[in-house]
Amino acid sequence: QVQLVESGGGLVQAGGSLRLSCAASGSVFGINSMGWYRQAPGKQRELVAAIRSGSSTNYLDSVKGRFTISRDNAKNTVYLQMNSLKPEDTAVYYCNADIVTMGFIPRNYWGQGTQVTVSS
Repeated sequence: QVQLVESGGGLVQAGGSLRLSCAASGSVFGINSMGWYRQAPGKQRELVAAIRSGSSTNYLDSVKGRFTISRDNAKNTVYLQMNSLKPEDTAVYYCNADIVTMGFIPRNYWGQGTQVTVSS
């Protein structure tokens, strides 16, 4: 069984920074792409940033230049460094990963979500 465990959310003032972490544990053989999504109240879940196994990245236009996604393959962990946070970044942030298990079965996994609240 595979789990994605997130940490690092919280309350911060506008202009502040937070760093989210997401670690995959369990029967992990390899990880392809990893990413962060967010969902604000009354809105659809949207992709914030993604990083592939070759370290190529892509970002939501509204976070470009402020957020940085990175990964530590040895730790099966993905990070999201969020700087210059704005109230509109307030949402539940979800980790997502395409993981190949020890049984060589590829599957998509979601974390439980972590709340990020940016006050004005």
